[in-house]
Amino acid sequence: MSDHPASLQNDRILPARLSGVSRADAANIALVAVLLVLPFLLGGSWVFALGLCFANAIGVLSVSVLVRYGGEVSIGHTFFAAVGAYSVAVLDTRYGLSVLVSLPLALALGVVSGIAFAWPSRKLSGIYLAVSTMALALAVPELINNMDGLTGGYEGLYVATPVIPGLPMGLQRYYVALLVLAAAVYGVSRLRHSRQGLVLLLSKSHPAAADAFGTRQVWARVAVMGISGGIAALCGAMLGFAGSTVSPSGFTFWSAIFLLVGSVVSFYGLSLPRALLGGAFLTLVPQFLSSSGAWIPVLYGVALLSMILAGHYLPRLRAIMAQRKGDD
Repeated sequence: MSDHPASLQNDRILPARLSGVSRADAANIALVAVLLVLPFLLGGSWVFALGLCFANAIGVLSVSVLVRYGGEVSIGHTFFAAVGAYSVAVLDTRYGLSVLVSLPLALALGVVSGIAFAWPSRKLSGIYLAVSTMALALAVPELINNMDGLTGGYEGLYVATPVIPGLPMGLQRYYVALLVLAAAVYGVSRLRHSRQGLVLLLSKSHPAAADAFGTRQVWARVAVMGISGGIAALCGAMLGFAGSTVSPSGFTFWSAIFLLVGSVVSFYGLSLPRALLGGAFLTLVPQFLSSSGAWIPVLYGVALLSMILAGHYLPRLRAIMAQRKGDD
């Protein structure tokens, strides 16, 4: 059999993939460029809100990684976020170290915490794993309050050490959160195009095939939880730095639920726009609805339902429109 058809097919597929990647990269670069300029166009309150939006987007990304690569749902990622947040806050308050020094430690502790949780629960899946992660979310506030000698208890800790002395802290909180979000998205994109990422996906969708290639599903599940926990720790670190304070009220069970909601709103996307969509829904929608009084839960639910329905039906509408254009 001739190799020409396969060769021609590969010649067509490769440029298409390359052009698709380059368009995505160009879109991400343009989006980052716009976000870099925004602080000079908006007021201080919006800069603060967007910094928190970037931090929440990292948390949304962490849950989406677990769903996409592990096929599991977590409602306890605030535990890993708290690990990252208090790593930054304790080193800042007690030793005066900036987030540049404490961020690698937060990431490492998040990865270790994810692996430490995943190993004993490696045989669990579905609703059983979700309930196990819920136990983490329920325990976080009490753990923080009972370790008040280290964490500050109910009062929390204040994160005030600048990354670059002399620059306004408002801008530093915004730009550091943005850069960490961009780095997290870039890291996930590299994983997606790597051999290790393909192995993790294969282990999720075809465990028997992955075992045949020497990758046990158990180890893949532990690795995914470690990666997801590390990204969630970056989220907590940025919530502490961008929000300037760390307290138990920021890592409650409902905070974990909202991270899952943000992941659903982003349609479990791992790109920068998708992560920002989930982070914006968590941060900006409540701000827009803050003057609605008792109607806030109702309007928030309507907004959530609208986003889910739009994500479900828009691709179908686009396919119908494209088919009609083709028929014309």
